[in-house]
Amino acid sequence: MVEPITISPVLNFQSPQLLELPPLSLYIHFPWCIKKCPYCDFNSHEIGNEANDLPEKEYLSALMRDLEAALPQIWGRTVSSIFIGGGTPSLLSASGLEQLLSRVRMLLLLEPSVEITLEANPGTFESKKFEAFREAGVNRLSIGVQSFNAEQLLRLGRIHDDIEARHAIETSQRYFDNINLDLMYALPNQTIEQAQVDIETACATGVSHISAYHLTLEPNTLFYQCPPQLPDDELSADMQALIEQHLKNSGFAQYEISAFAHSGHRSHHNLNYWQFGDYLGIGAGAHSKISFRNKIVRQVRYKHPKKYLEVVLSHSDPIQIEQELKVEDRIFEFMMNALRLIEGFHSEDFCSRTGLPIIVAQQQLRVAEQIGLIHWDYQRIVPTDVGRKFLNDLLQIFLPNK
Repeated sequence: MVEPITISPVLNFQSPQLLELPPLSLYIHFPWCIKKCPYCDFNSHEIGNEANDLPEKEYLSALMRDLEAALPQIWGRTVSSIFIGGGTPSLLSASGLEQLLSRVRMLLLLEPSVEITLEANPGTFESKKFEAFREAGVNRLSIGVQSFNAEQLLRLGRIHDDIEARHAIETSQRYFDNINLDLMYALPNQTIEQAQVDIETACATGVSHISAYHLTLEPNTLFYQCPPQLPDDELSADMQALIEQHLKNSGFAQYEISAFAHSGHRSHHNLNYWQFGDYLGIGAGAHSKISFRNKIVRQVRYKHPKKYLEVVLSHSDPIQIEQELKVEDRIFEFMMNALRLIEGFHSEDFCSRTGLPIIVAQQQLRVAEQIGLIHWDYQRIVPTDVGRKFLNDLLQIFLPNK
């Protein structure tokens, strides 16, 4: 493992100005799910199987008020992508989703080819709504399969089985040609043979995008409190290598640490995150990053759905936390995103997105280059294979006050 390096950069650019604003995306958070998975640390809250427990009408009203209140921050800017995540946003009724997207189109200027992604889980009940989702304007579906192994799905607390997963994919392909599958590996007691079957099955479905994630134990989750038996580091690395090789052999190009796509099917929304673009987040607990000529601000909405609804429907400000990024924070946050990209980034991208010349990160970049974590030709910075493998060590070099 690479030893962390601590350095003390000298920053003399305390009033950076952006010459142009970055692309803008919209994120809409839906905070409810039928069952909370034991590994999930997202802002999601169980409603059980009772549809009456879902305050859809009130939440849609709150989302629209939230968006209307945020318009002055993004006035005149074009939205390049929309992502509706959760939770399980496919629990929304088709009419509710159509109402939501219609209102978004009225309030925002959207690119003609705007990518609109909806997260969905492979329950039979939800798969019946895929046609209606497409008609409402969704043009990209992200299906949380996680595994095709029935026993693993039970361990992960998923509400679907392997048969429902396959059925949901087949159903969605009738209406969508841009589909992502979320798949996890290094699962409890998982063998490399099981990981191989999962990735082979995923590739055989014919989808255009696969996100392959290593299961991690996050704080405030049941798995963190009662850890299951997970594969060791060596076995996990073997699984990762096997998965990446099979995806490559199946025509998928890796463009981010966990993202693989056929030509023309990279996720525009996620790329905007990784390239340090802007995003307005509405909904309970949603995060935003908004750039202005003279500042970059981050915002967080009230997290709990009940509190969020109470605040927004009373016409109060839904933003619980707002802070302006300091110079050193801009450097770290840019690197935290851009160094996930297989192709890295151009030095001009750093300047245009942070308002800072690349020289402010020169000392850190030289350290990272000297210990073999990046390639740097003074035009493009690209993480090496070792840098991607030890990404946390690489990012530690850019931590503020380090």
